[in-house]
This record gives sequence, structure tokens and C-alpha cells, in this order.
Amino acid sequence: MPPAHMTRRGFLTTAAAGAAISILPLRSGLADLQTGTVGQPPNWIEGGRVRFRRDGIQKVTGDKVFAIDIRARDMKGWPKAQSHALILRAARTDAVFDGVTVEPLGALAPDILVTDDELERDGVQMVDADFYGRLLLKRGEGATYLGQPLAILIWHDYGRFRAAKARLRFNQDAVRYGAAATPPQRAPYGAARFVRIGGERPEAPDVFSPLKDTLVFADLSSGEVQWPVGDAQGDAGGRALNHARTLRDELANPPTRWRVWKRKFHSQSVDPAALEPDNGNAWFDAANGTLHVVTGSQSPVTNAQHIAQMAKAARFGFNDLKFYPGYTVGYGQKEHHVHPYYVAVAALYGDGRPVRLALDRYEHFQAALKRHSFDIETTIAVDEATGTFQSLAADLVGDGGGVMNFSPSVGTVAASALQSVYYFPKSDLAVRVDASRAVTAGSMRGYGTLQSMATTEMLVDEIADDMGLDAIDLRRRNVIHTGWKNTQGAVPGGALRADEILALAAQDPLWTGRADRKAEWEAAHPGLRYGVGFACVHKDYGTGAEAAMVQIELSPKGKLHMRHVTSEIGCGSTTAQMLIPAEHLGRPADTVDFAAVEWPSLPLTSTDEPYTMSQEEEDRRSQNPRWVPRITSPRSASNSAYYMGHTTREAARLLFELGLWNAALSIWTEGIGGGQARPLVVRLADAEWRDGHLVARGLEPLSLERLAGRAHARGDITGVAVHTFNRWAWAEAQFSLDGATLECPIDAMAIKWGEGAPHGRKALMTDGGYHFVQRTSVNYPPVQRNNASVVYYAPCATMVELSVAPGSGEVSLISHRSWLECGTQIVPELVSGQLQGGIAMGIGHALFEELPLYEDGPGNGTWNFNRYRLPRASDVAVWSQTGHVLPPLSSTDPPKGMAEVVMIPVVAAIANAVHNATGVRFYAFPLKAETIRRALA
Repeated sequence: MPPAHMTRRGFLTTAAAGAAISILPLRSGLADLQTGTVGQPPNWIEGGRVRFRRDGIQKVTGDKVFAIDIRARDMKGWPKAQSHALILRAARTDAVFDGVTVEPLGALAPDILVTDDELERDGVQMVDADFYGRLLLKRGEGATYLGQPLAILIWHDYGRFRAAKARLRFNQDAVRYGAAATPPQRAPYGAARFVRIGGERPEAPDVFSPLKDTLVFADLSSGEVQWPVGDAQGDAGGRALNHARTLRDELANPPTRWRVWKRKFHSQSVDPAALEPDNGNAWFDAANGTLHVVTGSQSPVTNAQHIAQMAKAARFGFNDLKFYPGYTVGYGQKEHHVHPYYVAVAALYGDGRPVRLALDRYEHFQAALKRHSFDIETTIAVDEATGTFQSLAADLVGDGGGVMNFSPSVGTVAASALQSVYYFPKSDLAVRVDASRAVTAGSMRGYGTLQSMATTEMLVDEIADDMGLDAIDLRRRNVIHTGWKNTQGAVPGGALRADEILALAAQDPLWTGRADRKAEWEAAHPGLRYGVGFACVHKDYGTGAEAAMVQIELSPKGKLHMRHVTSEIGCGSTTAQMLIPAEHLGRPADTVDFAAVEWPSLPLTSTDEPYTMSQEEEDRRSQNPRWVPRITSPRSASNSAYYMGHTTREAARLLFELGLWNAALSIWTEGIGGGQARPLVVRLADAEWRDGHLVARGLEPLSLERLAGRAHARGDITGVAVHTFNRWAWAEAQFSLDGATLECPIDAMAIKWGEGAPHGRKALMTDGGYHFVQRTSVNYPPVQRNNASVVYYAPCATMVELSVAPGSGEVSLISHRSWLECGTQIVPELVSGQLQGGIAMGIGHALFEELPLYEDGPGNGTWNFNRYRLPRASDVAVWSQTGHVLPPLSSTDPPKGMAEVVMIPVVAAIANAVHNATGVRFYAFPLKAETIRRALA
């Protein structure tokens, strides 16, 4: 499970081990360059449409918004002299580490050398070392994985640093090795099993399922995976394994009417390849014990708390942390990554000078988190008469590399997703993620689902071919429908629309005319082979413990100011969140504090154990109206549009319903006999915004400026702050306000009354100018709902046409088209950009990208883009791609997280198209030209 997050007031000056922590927007720390509050860019909206990303002008004009651009001279109050650091890493695991020598560097020797000896002397230890690993390898021990950190070297002048770095590249001269060693055998990081036995019909109660009964975790105490002993009358774990054994026996000896397919697949390790490598710049001001850290991160709250805990336990006199997360692009890789901790350690040893620790691409390949490699064996049984799936079994084995990180979680997500868009009456999905000497794997776009669902789509295609069925028709016979259960026994939220996508794809001329097209194309291109392939998947979004805070308030002149926990990681989340208030308030926020500094309006507390706390303990703690299961989530898991959007939307809705609507009624009812409203029937449900004015039932249109003035004059509510929590369902709470009971899908709320409020109300606004409204009751989704693993899905399908050159094995994409369902699009252009970028990433995974796991891989420090083949524009059919987004079912459909799903179906579609072109099936990625050439020789 994720390490502990901050436990008081979220992005707030708080206390950790007696230290103050502030998480600040990078903008607020820059020296006379920018302010912490952002506004709408000039000419941003035209004709009701956003013309460009909110941060677009800053980026293209070179503003310093990324952490990698920051030097000491850019930060207010920092010394201007900049030091530079690098980390020496182990390129071998076959010998004992015997220390570091700077002798080969001569005059280029570093000013400061930090080894485990110094860390041990000074009491510097990694927080949650089981998750992140040890900071530096101890002398006399063998490295357990390639790229393991050995020492931190710091130079006080840039020229010597650059020369020394060049001298150390591609060699281990500064590292001494001793006797031969063998990396120890370590227990797997995790192993879990999802067993479901459905009822007689998809809608009927399950006989057994993870949600109804239990998700099974293996006992790893012996160093091996030990499942519970199967027992039909035993505890839930025993019954699960008994059902699993029966299911597997049936697949081995199937009924006469069944046909069974079993195949093995392999998915490789890849690098996220974000253009911003891991980096950071930090300064420890020993005079007052303040540590300043600038870095790119998707999990700034966790990084900040852990840095504070680590520094406070050491001997440096640390008291205060100023943490500045810059914009970043990480594709998940900068979520709970380890680099910020090394940045902080370098600063502690920097002799009072700011220290920059920024990886170049070689170092990033050697150190940064990778996508997990998986070996997957899948078995599907099909009723031969109907073509319907009867049973599913799979065994997944992932390689987690040298440090645990999120490997157990990635494994369970991969297993729970393997069913793809299909319904299986019975299933047994077992997963294990191993420790190895490879570079650490962790969170990355797709989070295990790319590896599992792509292989399922390949197997379904093979089943259709063997049965003589149209591949899309077979998918439609087995697609999961609304109200049916997934392999965890949970009913997904809302209408499932994968069948709509399949129906559209089945009618596409590229599909219906593919046989004729193949003959015509190959006749016109002698020596080349043509193929069409298709795949359809759906991807979960969220983590099962999503939390966020948003505050919106209205000035007397009608300006909307928002404070938000989200920060920009490249997907346009700040643009989208800025627009959402328009749904209830008539226009986007005028100004926003993103990655908000403090939350005094929501003085909350949390133990941050949303996955592991018992139901009884959560029930007890939730009696405290200031307690929540989690303060805020990392920026990951496609959680911006739906989860954070919900929080923004609820704050805006409450501000409208509790404040502006009353102000509007006061205007409409002015005058004798009840004014213009008296002859009419006026309901809140009739209100809507048109051209920036509130209208309802033919009443006078009211501008936001006029409503704001009236709300402030009356002392109505003019500011609302909310906290939300989702455990595959929204927490709901009741509040008592002005004698009325208010029930909302939030779990904490604070309000602010306008300038005309009476003294008694103003006296209540003691929390950052707000009045914290204590809830009277709260309903948190039960802890057992964690076993649902996922209930929110976004489906996507992709069809590819390509050619294969048998002589070289080279694959060339001719065109591709995709169909996506993502609810209501907040910014269609951002959805389009994510779709196009995700497809390019998927093409890279399918055809080009691969990292050897061990000694020949990136852990040896010799990998860069000269060896790592990324897709280019010419590889992705950039001018012949199309994307179709299904319209929402209603105007109130929420947006769905779709940034990950768009990457996945193209992977399997390419594999299926290569088979269509060549008649050969391939079961391992990437489909390299040489592999194809040999198969066709």
C-alpha cells in the first residue's frame, strides 16, 4: 500500500515529527518572475471555446514553470552560488561493493563525497525503506539490483562538475569491487488472487467473489508464494482456493461443448521516456534549519512529509521544509518516485550552498521507474455452439526490479483488468510480482493493464479466427453489459458503452471491406503484405482512495477565485479545473491558486490508512467531524477529470445553491406583491446560465457581477470549501445549516458569508476567514469495497491497417482509427491530444520500445535514445489517423478519466493486424522487425 501521506490539513503548513512543512507553488518562490496566483490568459476564450491550454503561453515563451529549469539564482532568498551533484550507481551485482575512490578524478575530485558511512553517522535514513529502498549501499555488501545508489558526489563549480561527470560516464573507475557475490534470493513483492464464481445469470448473486467474500493474498513469509489450503467449508480464503481448484480442473477436463484456448504471452520493460528527466534543486539554510526543495513530482504531499521525517531524524537541526513542486510530465513515473529524497540529502550535505541534482538521460534510464515486464498465461473456455465465454483463468508474473515501490498494486490492477471488456461467468486470476536485480519498476501509464488487456485482446482474436467467426462479432457476443459484474464481483458504475463502440467499428468500411482491400493493396504493392487488426478495451481510473479539496469564493465585483490541490503534470488538468465552475457559476474561475499553499478553511485530520484500516476503526474515527480517510491524492491514475472535477463541481454547486440562488430570488421578488417572480412558478431546477447571465422561467437575466453585489450586501454565502473522498463510491455527509439539513456527496465543508453578514456570523469565520461546518453524520463507502478494485471504466477501441515487408520484417502503419467513450468532454482538444499521444505511446510499446532487464539493460548506465527506439511521426501514421468520441448520454454525464485507456487497444490491434498480414501469430512484445523476418523466412 502507498506510504503514509500528510495527516494534518493537506497542502498546508503542518507538523511532521515536530517540523513545519509548506508545499508551495513553484511560481511563488521564483525571484521576481511570477506570482503564485494564475489568471485567465489574454484572449483565452473565444466564442465559448478555449483557444489554448491555460499554461500554453508560459511554456512556449520559456517561463520557468518546470523544476528542471530552476537554478539557485531564480529562487527568492537563496544564495546565488549553485553547486551540482551526481549519484554513483552500481553497474554490477556479481561482486561486493568495496567503497568509492575519487583518485581517478585527480583535480576533478568532488568537494563533498557522501556515502552510507556519512548517512549512518548523521542518522539519515530513508523513510519507508521497504517501499523506496535503502538510500545508499553499505560498503561490504553486494548490490541487490543494477543502478543501486552507492554515493552522492557534490561539486561547487560547474566546470569541474561537467568534466568529472564526463570522466565517470560509461565506467566504474570510482567504484571498488571486492569478492564475488550473488544477489540474494528475495521473496516476491506481492501475490494476490481474484476468484469469482457467478450465479446462474449475470444479474444473479455470486456464489463467490472478492467483493462479496474476499480478495486472496498469498503468504510470502517463507520467501515463496503460499496460497491458503483449499477448503469448501473453511474460511473465505480456503473457499476461494477450493473454487479456483475446481475451475482449473474443469478447464483441464472441459465439458464436451467447450473449446479451450491456453496461450503464453510476454510484455517487455519500457521507459516512460518523458522529456523531463528526474531532477531537483535544494538548499539547506542551516542558520534557521529550513530546507528548501524544488522538484518535479506527481505526489508532492508524500514527498514533503517523508523528506521532513527523514531530515528531522538526522543531526542537522532541521525545523522547516519549503517544498516547491514544479510542473512536470511523468506518465505516472514521478508518482512516489525516489529522486526527491536524494535531492534533499544532497542539500543537507551541501555546505550551505544550493545543490542541483538533475539526471541526464543516461542516468534517468539507469535510475528512473520502469513499466513492469510481465509473463502471462491465459486460458479461456468457449461454448462452441454459442461462441460465449464460459471460464477464464490466468497466471501473471511481473518483474518488479530492485525495490518494491508500487509492484504489489500494479500486479493486482493488471490481474483485475485482464478480463478486458468481456463477461466471464467464472474466473480465477492469480498474480505474482517478483523482486529482481533489474531497475525498479513502479507506477507508469497503464499501471499493469496494458500488459494484461493487450494479451487478452490477442487471444480473443485468435479464438475468433479458429472458430471461423468475425472478431468483432465474437466480442459483441461476450461484451459485458450494464449491471453485470466484473471479475471482482462488482457492478461497474453507469452505463457500459463498449458494445456501442463495437457496433460502430463493425460497420466501418475498413473492417467490412478488409478482404477486398487486402487483395487490392497487395496487388498494388508487390512484395508487401497488408493486414487489418482490431482491439477494444476499457480502463479503470482512480485508486479506490481518491480525495481532494477545492475552495471557490466570489468577490463583491463578481470575480471568482479558486484554490485547488491539483498541479500540472502535462495533461491539462489545470485548464480543465479552471473551466468546471462555469457549469454552476456561469463562467470559469478568474484566478486560481493551484497546488494550493494552505487549507486553514478545512482544518482536517487523517491517519491516511484508506486501504488498511478496519471497518470498526474507521467507523469510530469518522465520529470526529474533522477526520477524513485521506487528505488528498497524488496526481495520478487519471484522477483529474472525474474525481477532482467532482470536487470542483460540488464547491461551485454549493456556492450557487446556498448563496447566489438566494441573491437571485431577492432580486426577482423585489417590488409590490412579490415582484416579477410572483406571477410565475420559479424553481431551482429551472435555473441555467446563458451568455454569462442567470436565467429561469422568463425572469430578468442576471449577470454574475450583479448577483455578487447582492449576495455580499445581504451577507449570503459567497465562499465554499469542500473535501471529498471516493472508495469506488462517493462519501456522503449531512450538515446542519440555518436550521436545514443539507446532504451532499462530500465529507467536509466550510462556508464564507459576504461583507454584509451580521457580526454574529462574521464571528464564526475563524478558520482562514471561513466557518467550518461540522457534519452531523457521514457515510463512507465500506472498507470491503476495496475488494471491488475498480468500478469506473472508460472504453476505447482501435482499428489499424498496416503493411509488413517479409524481407526485413518491418511493419509500417498505413492508418488507424479509434473510438472512445469518456462522458462529457471538458476540453475536447485536450481529449484529442491525449488520444493522439496515447496511441503513439502504444505504437512504441507494440513495435519498438524494449529494455533488457538485467546486465545488458539500462541499469548498466549506457542507455540513451540512441539505443532506445521511440516511435517517430513517420511511424504513427500521424496524417491518416481519426478519432471518434461518443457523445454523452445526457448533459449531466460526468467526464471520465481517459488518459491511459487510449494507449492500450492499439497495441493488440497491431499484433492482430500483423497476423492478418502474415498468417503468423506473435505472443511477445515488441514485434521487432528481426523477429517477424525470422518467422517469415
